[in-house]
Amino acid sequence: MLLGVLMPVLPIDTGRYGTKEMKLIFEEEHRLQRMLDVEAALAWAHAEVGDIPREDAENIMKRASTRHVKLERVKEVERHIKHDLASIVRVLAEQSGSSSAYVHLGATSYDIVDTANALLLRDALELIEQKLDCLEEILIEKADKYKRTIMAGRTHGQHALPTTLGFKFAVWMRETARNLQRLRQCRRRLIVGKMTGAVGTQAGLGRHAAKIQELVMKKLEIEPADISTQIVQRDRHAEMVCVFAISASSLDNIATEIRELQRPEIAELFEAFEHKKQVGSSTMPHKRNPEICERICGLAKVLRGLVVPSLENIVTWHERDLTQSSSERFIIPEACILLDYILFLAIDVLTNLRVDTDRMRVNLEITEGRIMSEAIMTALFQKGMNRQEAHELLRKLTTKSILEDRPFKEILAESKEVCKFLTERDTAKALDPENYLGTAVKQVDAAVRKTRREREIKV
Repeated sequence: MLLGVLMPVLPIDTGRYGTKEMKLIFEEEHRLQRMLDVEAALAWAHAEVGDIPREDAENIMKRASTRHVKLERVKEVERHIKHDLASIVRVLAEQSGSSSAYVHLGATSYDIVDTANALLLRDALELIEQKLDCLEEILIEKADKYKRTIMAGRTHGQHALPTTLGFKFAVWMRETARNLQRLRQCRRRLIVGKMTGAVGTQAGLGRHAAKIQELVMKKLEIEPADISTQIVQRDRHAEMVCVFAISASSLDNIATEIRELQRPEIAELFEAFEHKKQVGSSTMPHKRNPEICERICGLAKVLRGLVVPSLENIVTWHERDLTQSSSERFIIPEACILLDYILFLAIDVLTNLRVDTDRMRVNLEITEGRIMSEAIMTALFQKGMNRQEAHELLRKLTTKSILEDRPFKEILAESKEVCKFLTERDTAKALDPENYLGTAVKQVDAAVRKTRREREIKV
């Protein structure tokens, strides 16, 4: 058995996944500092209402720093007393000298923990919103650039009707816009703190209790929970994780589509590949795998898996228990780190996406014109044929084209029923994909305009 210094185990800790700026928010010492920030604000508020001498509050505020309250000392104390927050309070009291009597006055552990979590989440959501905003901007540009780039639309994995690449980007753009809106709406409910003591009645905070909570939150620049028990209710955190899971699933959807379109049989979209040095396979030198998109899809699965424990955390015994504590130590940082990283990857993929418009044109011809069967059916209807009869006729003619492996145009030209209603020119017009995009371009333009308006007012 190997003995010695423990090394990182999980890939977030090894550095494989996660952005540096997001991981720094949840880094252990930074989390300790945020809890000390709450303790400092509490001492300041007590002094503001005249509960404690101002010089003692200032001393506590000065000492409420990881320069004085060392993480190693906090852990040493915790090994003895088996309580993490009480260990922080004891070490802060040690460092506060004669002011120690006023440390943590009237508060309970989760006044500090929940309020500190709000501070951490405020910073985390800011990074996530920035990346969602960046993603939306990229999709606006792509939607506008490719709004007339024709490609095969697919349903059930089969050619359906012509669409445009810009239309696809516009759909993703509006989904991203909704995810931004969900995030902003959720943040208003999520970023709240509390200073209400045991069971939430504020009894231990004295006659200035309500003012103390108001001052603490003002100092920390967050809103107080409207009412809470000994903890901030976990529906707020569950909503955040659900919103994150939806956003991650949207990115999973985008990445899955790019993976599908990168297949050699399709070869229309490609994530970037560093040809000079990147390796696609340890044994197959030719491989150009969509590995970033695959990473997005894989990590989205993990993030979705955090939804159930987050929902379970809404349930608590009476005014509080510890069933939330252990699970959310994983859930909260992991959800933020994963979504931020998935967004980082998606931005990279879409920014450097390679588009083969020539291959899109070639692929449109795979079905030898059969992709335009609805256009022919519509043309027949407009010329007077019963719609149901036209559908059955085209079903038979497309089947004949497939079985005889002949171009659809030839089959149509031989059909007396078709020629009775459509001229050769009518048929040629209906078989041209350019003529059967409906309102696709207009829809893209409208979606882009709407998204740009929303960006101006930050809906």
